[in-house]
Amino acid sequence: MLKRTFLTTAAVALAMAATGGAALAQEKTKVGFVYVGPIGDGGWTHEHDVGRRAVEEEFGDKVETVYVENVPEGPDAERVMTQMALDGADLIFTTSFGYMDPTINVAKKFPDVKFEHATGYKTAENVGTYSARFYEGRAVQGLIAGEMTESNIIGYIGSYPIPEVIRGINSAYIHAKKVNPDVEFKIVWAFTWFDPAKEADAAKVLIEQGADVILQHTDSTAPQAAAEAAGNVYTFGQASDMAEFAPKPRISSIIDNWAPYYIEQVKAVMDGTWKSEQTWDGIGPGMVGIGEITDAVPAEVKEEALALKDRIASGEYHPFTGPLKKQDGSDWLAEGETADDGTLLGMNFFVEGIEGEIPQ
Repeated sequence: MLKRTFLTTAAVALAMAATGGAALAQEKTKVGFVYVGPIGDGGWTHEHDVGRRAVEEEFGDKVETVYVENVPEGPDAERVMTQMALDGADLIFTTSFGYMDPTINVAKKFPDVKFEHATGYKTAENVGTYSARFYEGRAVQGLIAGEMTESNIIGYIGSYPIPEVIRGINSAYIHAKKVNPDVEFKIVWAFTWFDPAKEADAAKVLIEQGADVILQHTDSTAPQAAAEAAGNVYTFGQASDMAEFAPKPRISSIIDNWAPYYIEQVKAVMDGTWKSEQTWDGIGPGMVGIGEITDAVPAEVKEEALALKDRIASGEYHPFTGPLKKQDGSDWLAEGETADDGTLLGMNFFVEGIEGEIPQ
């Protein structure tokens, strides 16, 4: 009996050697996700979690995913990332701008773990970044908003005054102004990504100021509910479709489609082909989607908005095309000139016509 056991063990060892340790290669790839909000926020975090579940569906028992939700930006994020790495994660997605420095710090301690940071700009040998060109979707929203407002006052709920949010405000304003020269933007800064009470209050303030269309760069559906309660106010879904509020107040949406990217990066880790890159995709590659434009929007406006979407997707049109001036009246883009990515990634100014200062 002992002899048979010895032969079996030896045979296994020889088989593993012959296949280059294939048995070990069958271990699951562990993928972690760090979320700034709850997976039930109906917006930003919800869509990242849709991507996580798509990874599970794509790879089945070859992958294990874990996540931690409601992680504040700062020291708590670093602690959560560290624990994920210690628990054996092979790849960690950190899904909020304020996770940038914590991601870099933890990556230094775990050089064999791959990290992907959403919406940031700092990289390392084991840290890549990814984001979507949300400003492309904001252009489409701006066009619709400019056509739909009757008060000529459009409200915008900003989260934090970072380039991503400033780009969105500028893009929406430019395209609202193109179709409605009388349009005015009012901006309320919530200084949060996800806080339904603050977001609802911001929406109410904008409605009190006369806004009958509201855009948001915060993650909950609270502004939708506030608009619905007010009546005669239109809104747009943020990050996720928020279709439960259609056909109004929610008349369209920007949808963040992370699933293909997550699947691609997990596969690269599995294949051993992963490398640090900076990815910034938009409507054309499908990372930014435009949710259904409801019948609350006139057919001709819907047609115009979809035509703009198609022109952006094909590369025929860039949302930041001159002539454009900065808020202070100084020249920025000449006739036909388009903004370069470096300027967009660091955008810290409003375009001409937007009132109010960017908080420091």
